[in-house]
Amino acid sequence: MGEFWPVADVLAYLAGTWHVERVVRDLASGAEGRFTGTTVFGPLDEPGLLSHESGTFTWQGAARPAERTLRYLPGAAPGTAAVRFSDGRPFHDLDLTTGRYVTDHPCAADLYRGEFTAYEEDRWRTVWRVGGPAKELVLTTDCTRMRSRTR
Repeated sequence: MGEFWPVADVLAYLAGTWHVERVVRDLASGAEGRFTGTTVFGPLDEPGLLSHESGTFTWQGAARPAERTLRYLPGAAPGTAAVRFSDGRPFHDLDLTTGRYVTDHPCAADLYRGEFTAYEEDRWRTVWRVGGPAKELVLTTDCTRMRSRTR
């Protein structure tokens, strides 16, 4: 992938609908799964964005519907975000002012390390590396902005 794309305001950058392709690799077993769908970053009833991801996750030949909801609230510094789970629990911060951001999220005995990279106005990637006693995963998500077509 190319150079980083600095983002002055992550909430403004994310607003809209994105096509999502995710590859999930289990490093212990070698198994690989795929998620394909969309993420819509829409308005909240407070400042910020509600992110709703929906699509199909295929693992070991079985395809199932999958979805998740996150809240992106204004962060501590201008142009950044505080990402929360749908129930309000903290997930991670997000600062793309340099075009790239690395963060950690401890979850029980596992550690999630996320790397967020903006490549251009309409394309960004997230790579989560998950390590712990029960998991050894890499989740790579590519997002491409979906534009509405006009005639």
